Amino acid sequence: MVAGGAILTLKANWIVSNFGYSEFAESNIKMYGGSRLLWKLIGIVTIFIGLLVITNLYGDLILMFFGPTLGGLKQTPGY
Repeated sequence: MVAGGAILTLKANWIVSNFGYSEFAESNIKMYGGSRLLWKLIGIVTIFIGLLVITNLYGDLILMFFGPTLGGLKQTPGY
């Protein structure tokens, strides 16, 4: 995932030139070329999620965000 995110971030210009512009990104992200910035943001989020998976912290992060709404769910030791 980290390598895929790095490729998305580094090759955003190539992706836009081969697959075209995103109407959503161009209309809502007004700075630095919306489509390129969108691909770079997707790449950075992918890198972040990949690092969470590698370090096994994704469960803690999910519980931190959704734990209060899910009540009695706790992460068991050893996972």
